[in-house]
Amino acid sequence: MKTDSIFYRLFQEFPNIFFELIGNSPETATGYEFSSVEVKQTAFRIDGVFLPETEEKPIYFLEVQFQADSEIYSRLFTEVHLYLRQNQPENDWFAVVIYPTRSIDSAKTKHYRESFASGRVTRIYLDELGETASLPIGIATIKLVVENEDKAIQEARELITRTRQEVDSVRKKQQLLQLIETILVYKFPSMDIEEIQEMFGLSDLKQTRVYQQAFAEGEQKGEQKGKQEGKREGEQEGERRGKLLAVPPMLAAGLTVEQIAQALSLTVDEVRQAGQ
Repeated sequence: MKTDSIFYRLFQEFPNIFFELIGNSPETATGYEFSSVEVKQTAFRIDGVFLPETEEKPIYFLEVQFQADSEIYSRLFTEVHLYLRQNQPENDWFAVVIYPTRSIDSAKTKHYRESFASGRVTRIYLDELGETASLPIGIATIKLVVENEDKAIQEARELITRTRQEVDSVRKKQQLLQLIETILVYKFPSMDIEEIQEMFGLSDLKQTRVYQQAFAEGEQKGEQKGKQEGKREGEQEGERRGKLLAVPPMLAAGLTVEQIAQALSLTVDEVRQAGQ
């Protein structure tokens, strides 16, 4: 799984983490909608945009950069200014670029130094966020992405324990645990999901009421629509389309791409495409 898809899902499900990350109150997330935005008539796509509901709040543009790119800032400013030209918002704007380490941030900034000096553009280096135990749960989850395998094992276990103890909302707790599971799948590609669930005590996720309700809802919707499609396209194709139509409600309920793929006997790519 690509790191940008992990971050997209994280900020979509937990927008408060983004505002904590840039030093704002997590309550700032209220009134914002997070999405990926394509700049029309170009090949540019901005990783993420926090769009406010009112003109008084600024727009936040987000880029996640895990590889050295000498053109990251020229591309970022081009994307932002094309977006502003095409949409003509009244809002002020800021940009945030997330790097795993400072060494990846190697692009020249001379042409954009005023934006960096004014704070319009913020750079965040995940490995410099501090000790995981002292960080809010959301930010600690982000930092887990860049930890080496040995440290990730210890910190993931501590993070899972903290999530179960400190997060009151059952749905948010399940979403966060499933996100941690997704990161662990990314961190340990040689292990399958069952091994990871057993290793980190996550095997009970599928037994929770939230998971069962989400699966049942998605499966029921998929079967109903699949039967309708099956009349026209044949039973086998209708069944497949029914499974694909079950993906969006299951994603909305917080299930991971990998869990849905396993439950519906689909490939991970099929699930991702159906969820777009």
